[in-house]
Amino acid sequence: MIHTAATITIPRTEQERKESLTRLSGNQTEPVFRPITDADLPAINQMLQHSSTRTCDYTIGGIFMWIKYFGYEYCVLNDTLFIKGRSENNRELTAFSLPIGAMPLGEAVRLLRNYCERRGIPLLFSAIPEDKVDALAAETGGRIEPLEGWSDYLYDIKAMATFSGKKLSKKRNHVNRFIQDNPDYIFRPLTPELIPELQLFCAGRDLEDKADAEMAAYELDQCMKVLRNYSSYPFEGAVLCTGSGEICAFAIGEVIGDTLYVHIEKMNHEVAGAGEAIVNFFAAYMLNRHPSLRFENREEDMGDPGLRYAKETYRPVALLNKYNVSC
Repeated sequence: MIHTAATITIPRTEQERKESLTRLSGNQTEPVFRPITDADLPAINQMLQHSSTRTCDYTIGGIFMWIKYFGYEYCVLNDTLFIKGRSENNRELTAFSLPIGAMPLGEAVRLLRNYCERRGIPLLFSAIPEDKVDALAAETGGRIEPLEGWSDYLYDIKAMATFSGKKLSKKRNHVNRFIQDNPDYIFRPLTPELIPELQLFCAGRDLEDKADAEMAAYELDQCMKVLRNYSSYPFEGAVLCTGSGEICAFAIGEVIGDTLYVHIEKMNHEVAGAGEAIVNFFAAYMLNRHPSLRFENREEDMGDPGLRYAKETYRPVALLNKYNVSC
C-alpha cells in the first residue's frame, strides 16, 4: 500500500523491437512478455505518462515496488504498454493491467484474448480504476468484481500541506507538539549522502503493526531496495530530523500530472508528532516544488484495519475504487 545506480539506457534497437513480437497468421501479432528490470524503467515511465488515471498502479512506484509480489512482466507493442502479473486478490491467477497507449482498447482486448486462448488460461484484468471499468467490461463482456481493501485514498494536497480547518485540528496539534519538543528540527531533501543513515533507520524499525506480517516484511524489503537504487527512480523524498540530527521520519513520492503519490513513509513512533509532521511538511515541500499539484494519493490500506483508520483520519476527498474484470 515503495537508490544510487548507474545511468540507465533504453534497450530499443530495431532488432530488439522485432524480437518483442511473435508473428502469427496474417497481420496478427502477439505480445512477448518479459520480466521487468530496472533497465526497463525509462521505457515504462515514458508510457505511464499517457495514463489518465490517478490510481497508484500506473506509476513507477506502483509497478517496480511490486514486481516480485505480483510477478510483473511487460511488453510494449504498437506504442501500447501491456503488463501481466497476478490478481490482487488471488495471486494464483494470471491477470493483466489496463493497456496504456495508442492502441484502441477493443484491439488491445482482442490481442490479450487471443494470447490467453492460445495458452488455455482465462482472460482476467485486475485493479482496473473505477472510471475505466465500464468501458473495459463493454469490450470484454466480462463480469465486474470489486477489489476490497485495494482502494486508493486521495487527498487535497493543499489541505495536507496546511492541516487547516477543524477536521484536521488534531493533526495540526500533533505537528505543533513535534515543533514544541524539537524547536531546532531539521527538514531537508533526501540526498544520496543520507541513504546510509536511512538504511540504518529502516533496519532499526520493528515491522510496524500490520495485520499481514508477510506484506510488512515485503514492504520493508522494497523500501531498502528503493534506497539502494534511489537515484535511478523518478522519485523525490525528504527527511525529518530532531534538533540533535537524529532521523525520526522520511517520505518518498512520485509526481505524475496533478497528483503526488506517496510510496514510502517511515517514522519513529516514539517521537511525538513525527508521523503527522512528515505528512504535513512533505506535502508542503512537494507543493512548493510542483505548484500545479492538486491531489495526494496515499495508496491502499490492503485490508489492514489499523492502516485504514490512520488513512481515514487525514480526511480523504475520495476513495479510488478498483475492480477485477473476468472474461
